[in-house]
Amino acid sequence: MKIVFMGTPEFAVPTLESLILNHQVEAVFTQPDRPKGRGKKLAFSAVKEVAVKHGIKIYQPEKLKNDRECIEALKAINPDFIVVVAYGQILSQEILDIPKYYCINLHASLLPKYRGAAPIQWCIINGETESGNTTMKMDAGIDTGDILMQSKVAIDPDLTADELHDKLMEDGGKLVVDTIQAVVENKLTPVPQVDELSCNSPMLSREKAKIDWKASAKDIHNLVRGLNSWPVAHTNYNELSLKVFKTAVVNIETNKTPGSILKVDNKGILVATGEKALLIEEIQFPNGKRMKVSDYIRGNNIEEGLILD
Repeated sequence: MKIVFMGTPEFAVPTLESLILNHQVEAVFTQPDRPKGRGKKLAFSAVKEVAVKHGIKIYQPEKLKNDRECIEALKAINPDFIVVVAYGQILSQEILDIPKYYCINLHASLLPKYRGAAPIQWCIINGETESGNTTMKMDAGIDTGDILMQSKVAIDPDLTADELHDKLMEDGGKLVVDTIQAVVENKLTPVPQVDELSCNSPMLSREKAKIDWKASAKDIHNLVRGLNSWPVAHTNYNELSLKVFKTAVVNIETNKTPGSILKVDNKGILVATGEKALLIEEIQFPNGKRMKVSDYIRGNNIEEGLILD
């Protein structure tokens, strides 16, 4: 099959590599090179690095839907499929109509749940016990296309967003290849999404990462692991911003004000919440390194009785 691939970040790389192994990837579309690091030097996207390695033609339009040269190049390729994985641009109907079969999108959730920009993080923040990947036949909406295939992944109670990202990233390549095979063999019937079952997963920000200690320990624990490693849940300790990377729910009740530090020892910082208590195990202060609480308190003091806010 002749494939055009559209994607940008690391999450898209295993899918591109699977397509290279199994099909003929004619071209790769990815976001323009962006400044990166302290030196602000222009850097390739993860997808572009793979395309360069394999000698695949690369297109990097700022806005594909407005770029006539790129659209005409797409039409000239006459692909069987366009495969889209975290490309970062919306495709016009003109582009969706180009391939012989479908524009297939890989989305990191079990659609129709968690449409939008941050499905992996919100799935964990909301305490889901299961997630997965969905391949869909793209339409003009955002993550609203008919479902082609799905694969499921269990979410353990302590799994972080980064860890789920890596699981889904590796799973995605196989699912896309299996989907293409099934479409070509006419073994799939696209299934419309039920909009009433959908929920949004909006972009994350530092403002959304502030811990509300009046919430339950379980909800805060889910927030912490859902925001690990970006933008990272945080709270204030003595007017200093304290990043929280790892926690555990402790099944004790207390009448202390939510946010009160109950105890500090090598296990961590035990904090009162709206329901039960939370043990903070890994932290980072401004200009410091991420570290275990047990390591931090060897040379520093965490004040018991102080209220985090």
